[in-house]
Amino acid sequence: MKTLAEQLLEVKAIKLQPNDPFTWASGWKSPFYCDNRKTLSFPELRSFVKDALVEAVKENFPEAQGIAGVATGAIAQGALVADVMNLPFCYVRSKAKDHGMQNLIEGELPAGAKVVVIEDLISTGGSSLKAVEALRAAGFEVLGMVASYTYGFPVAEEAFKNADVKLVTLTNYEKVVKVAAEIGYISTDDIELLNEWRKSPSTWKQ
Repeated sequence: MKTLAEQLLEVKAIKLQPNDPFTWASGWKSPFYCDNRKTLSFPELRSFVKDALVEAVKENFPEAQGIAGVATGAIAQGALVADVMNLPFCYVRSKAKDHGMQNLIEGELPAGAKVVVIEDLISTGGSSLKAVEALRAAGFEVLGMVASYTYGFPVAEEAFKNADVKLVTLTNYEKVVKVAAEIGYISTDDIELLNEWRKSPSTWKQ
């Protein structure tokens, strides 16, 4: 069976642009970008990710009573997981709406429910953990988070540890780079550049 890393590369959800780096929400410059949202466009891959996320929730958080997706990247994935597991679903905005009900959390879960957060990608962990904070502030018990992919930065690992949030991921940076090198998607020079970037992504310059 193909791994998620292989399939992300197959649909070109992994992009490498060393000469035209991406700018993340955190402000970091990166030659490497993982766009998990592309998985939604391919039915077989979408089902693969959905099933893998469901299994991760069942295995690690069997007492889950609700599923929350992090807007916007994990809304669809979270809803798919909740549907398979027949659990209520909500999603958490990055900030409250400035009109209408001014909701930060959209949807409804049972009061005090034990919730698993679904995320598509973890970089610094900042936006993901804001969603956890919002759910806790609303009175829910966050059991943990399941994400499709993580860069595995120490700053994120430390942030999750400090927030007391268990993080489970389907694949990660090391696996993707390993597979990308094996299939010739990236060169030896690319690996060296990526390793330099990963040593200090907050200060990296092309």
